[in-house]
Parts: sequence; C-alpha cells; structure tokens
Amino acid sequence: MRRLPRGGLLPVALALAAGAALAGCGVPIDAQPTALAPNRIPFGLLAPTTASSTTTSTPSPVEVPVSVYFVGPTGHLVPVARDVPVSAPDLTTVLEALVAGPSQAEAEAGLQSALSTQTTILGATVTGGVATVNMGGTFGQLVGPPQIEAVAQVVFTASAFPAVKGVTFQLGGQPVEVPVASGAEVPVADVTQFASLAPVAPARGSPA
Repeated sequence: MRRLPRGGLLPVALALAAGAALAGCGVPIDAQPTALAPNRIPFGLLAPTTASSTTTSTPSPVEVPVSVYFVGPTGHLVPVARDVPVSAPDLTTVLEALVAGPSQAEAEAGLQSALSTQTTILGATVTGGVATVNMGGTFGQLVGPPQIEAVAQVVFTASAFPAVKGVTFQLGGQPVEVPVASGAEVPVADVTQFASLAPVAPARGSPA
C-alpha cells in the first residue's frame, strides 16, 4: 500500500474544510474576476462624490461721503451728506441718492424734496464740464415752483462734482429745456441761475 507523505493529510483536510465553509456561506467561487451587477453593489458606493468648494466672500466696498441737496424750511437748498460706494461714486449713483429723498430725521427737521421717489435716473454723463442727466419717472410731470426746485436740486447736486460747470436735461433720452429761478427756460442750467434758492451760508460764530 502507498503511503502519503507525513503531514500530507492536514493540508488536504484544511482545503476541504475551507471549500465547504465557502459553499455553506453561499459565496460563489469564480475562476477569474467578474463584474458585479449594479443591483448587487452596496447602496451609496456608486453615488457621485461632490468636490468640496471654498466660498470666497466679496468685501464690501469702501464708502465715501458726497453731498445731495434738499429744500430747507426757508425755501433755500440745504446740502446733506450721503455715503456712496467708492467703487461707483459716479454722477448717476449720487443722483440716485438724491432721488431717494430725505431720511426720517431730516424730514422731521424740515427738509423735503421736490423730486418724488418715483423719479428715475436713466443715466448721467459728464463731457467738457457739462453734465447730461437723463430723467424718467415722474420728473416730467412737475410744473411751476416744484419743477424749478427739482431742477435746482439736480443742478446743485451735480455741480458738487468739480468737473461739472453746467447741466443739461433729457426726458427719456430726448433733450429738454428746464426752468431756472427767473422762470426762463434754458438748455443748460448752472448754479448761478438759482441764486434765490442757493444755500445760505451760516452766520459767523454759528455752527456749520
């Protein structure tokens, strides 16, 4: 009778036991790698990964003070400080601050505006020392003294820019003449034509 080498029974027994265990667990044994069907892949394994992103907040622009003009209790214009972003301190931005009207505290102090908040600034440019302001909304509905006051407010506010020496007006892109303090209508208005509405300098010894 042929004898098995010493120790030969133990490896064979272990191999048979391992095979029986795998078969008992229901795990198929393949001769080569095979792809799993999608319905047999654990939940979430096929879910796409989301790349992490870093949100960068844009810093708020620095604001600078500008002057807008409202009508005071005496009928003269009064300069009021407003802060606008330094990234866009252009004439359009400043005039939009004017159209926004007085604050509650300013209104309680007697300041008012002939420009309603329904007035719109469609654009404003400066060329050769003359500002061209394109108006919309209710501006064209003004007549009489309120119209003169509204024009004066725009002229003084625009003339606070050093480069502006006069102002022309447009309604919806169409050039129009505007009334000055005397009642005459002009194509180009400047602060000298509104002397009766000009801000009153504080008396000596009075706070500015």
